[in-house]
Amino acid sequence: MGPVTTYTEFELVSSLKEQNAQAFGYLYDNYSGALYSIINQIVPDEELASDVLQEVFVNIWRKIESYDQTKGRLFTWMLNIARNLSIDTIRSKAYQNSQKNRELPSSELLMPGGYVLQQVDSIGLKKVLDKLKREYSTLIDLAYFKGYTHEEIAEIENIPLGTVKTRIRTALLQLREHLK
Repeated sequence: MGPVTTYTEFELVSSLKEQNAQAFGYLYDNYSGALYSIINQIVPDEELASDVLQEVFVNIWRKIESYDQTKGRLFTWMLNIARNLSIDTIRSKAYQNSQKNRELPSSELLMPGGYVLQQVDSIGLKKVLDKLKREYSTLIDLAYFKGYTHEEIAEIENIPLGTVKTRIRTALLQLREHLK
């Protein structure tokens, strides 16, 4: 094995645009872990997240010509590819169908913000969400099951960002009450 090659970002991008396999290997070795952790936050199934990661690298290989260094860093560009593909995956009909009526495996669900939803093992979470007002359940679905940011939800629902945050906080408190 020869000496370990390192690249500046400019050299790496130039080599990738020349379809250099060694540079691509370097890219995978140095960025796959970080990208996988981002993907796995959106796609909770580890096997599916690994498949998404492979597809992300295929897209990077195919689309590297479209990367413009003047518009941002390479990692940010790759992160956007990973995030978009992850969201597309969980929005896909195949994924949605595989998730229907699936009960949560653990007896507790830790929601962002530190809220713990207990006793979820005997009830599907969707049934519990149905107890919430539609304005709350929609936001929880968009934020926690479809991977949207609060900013994106505000845009989608055409409501102020502060309202989105308040409603999500209220919904989580109500969910906790329903599960007691």
